[in-house]
Amino acid sequence: MERSLRAARVATYVYFVLCGTLMGAWVVHIPAIEDRVDISHATLGGLLVLLGVGAFTGMQVAGRLTDGLGVRVVVSASGVLCGAALVLPGLARDPWTLAGALLVFGFFNGCLDVSMNVHAVHVEKAYGRPVMSGFHATFSVGGVLASLAGAGAASAGLSAAAGMAAMGAVGMVIALASAGALLRAAPAAAETNPAEQEREQGRGRERARTEASPAAKRHGATGRVWLLAVLALMVMLCEGAANDWSALHLKDVLGASAGTAAFAYGTFAAAMTAGRLLADRLAARFGSMAVLRHGAATAAVGITLVALGPWMWAAFTGWALFGLGLSGCVPQLFSAAGHADPAAAGANVSRVAGLGYVGMLAGPAVIGWSTHLVPLNHAFVLLTLLCVTTAVASGVLRTGQDHTHVSEWAPSNH
Repeated sequence: MERSLRAARVATYVYFVLCGTLMGAWVVHIPAIEDRVDISHATLGGLLVLLGVGAFTGMQVAGRLTDGLGVRVVVSASGVLCGAALVLPGLARDPWTLAGALLVFGFFNGCLDVSMNVHAVHVEKAYGRPVMSGFHATFSVGGVLASLAGAGAASAGLSAAAGMAAMGAVGMVIALASAGALLRAAPAAAETNPAEQEREQGRGRERARTEASPAAKRHGATGRVWLLAVLALMVMLCEGAANDWSALHLKDVLGASAGTAAFAYGTFAAAMTAGRLLADRLAARFGSMAVLRHGAATAAVGITLVALGPWMWAAFTGWALFGLGLSGCVPQLFSAAGHADPAAAGANVSRVAGLGYVGMLAGPAVIGWSTHLVPLNHAFVLLTLLCVTTAVASGVLRTGQDHTHVSEWAPSNH
């Protein structure tokens, strides 16, 4: 089991990188596709909404399919179909065909996103310790790979369609090759020692005497999952705002050059990646609630420094703290949703991921609308409020399985 579990963990990393690479392949080819289809930036912005609609729909469908068909089938099929759909935007010749292509590609990318996160929850359960943040850290590696591949394709003179077809084909092969290592079903939690098993059995008998009916428990779990989804919306809205407005903040508010301004997003992204590489160890030591609470509080300090600091060093420090603080928040929320009800892990993760994705899409627009009322840097105070709210509400992770989070995530030998 140890070797197969390690293989499943490696396969999960591969699918996270794959998902990031396929989405990144679309992003790096946007300028070429925009020229090919001959549309304006405004039209492209409207079409990108369809990409989001397709992804949101795919997330909801995949969540239920993973609970019904099994996570291995849905993850592998989603990876293959997402790779196949990548070429469609490159083949589009007018706004209508591009709209359909983005809907299809978004749908299968959403399916892959949710199903691989559900599989990550199962791997985490089998390991008996937090590993979710590490998976999320590798997603950004895919974006880097897509940038390198896109640059290579452009220098080789390949069209957008040819470049995306090549990357999609490689993605399909990788998805098929990695499918065999995926877990067939949700595993049991990591084993504990006999004394701990006896104590847990005693706690189970006590809970059986005092807890509500199964129907009431399911209702409570569903309500908790929706609260996790709302927190995901707020956290990912902050991420989306940073993605689109960090560089513009340095350029327009602080008067930085375009080259210097670009480092604002780089600072944010690097801090987020580094934080996710550390978050699993912190969650194992201090608990997921502490990671969410202190992470959101750190992010609030960082974005407040960005909003109110008039100096360049303050901006870079603020964006770094913002990325570092947010880094571990989303993985804790996804993990908690998946563990809330093992029988409905797919549906629960899809709710949290779906609402979080809405926040990611809405973040840039919300800040943009706010600039009609206040300067850009002052609009970031809204993000401070969202981070503070998340920190205050982090106690939701104390409920249910996470109540004994630190003791449950005992070190394993895997």
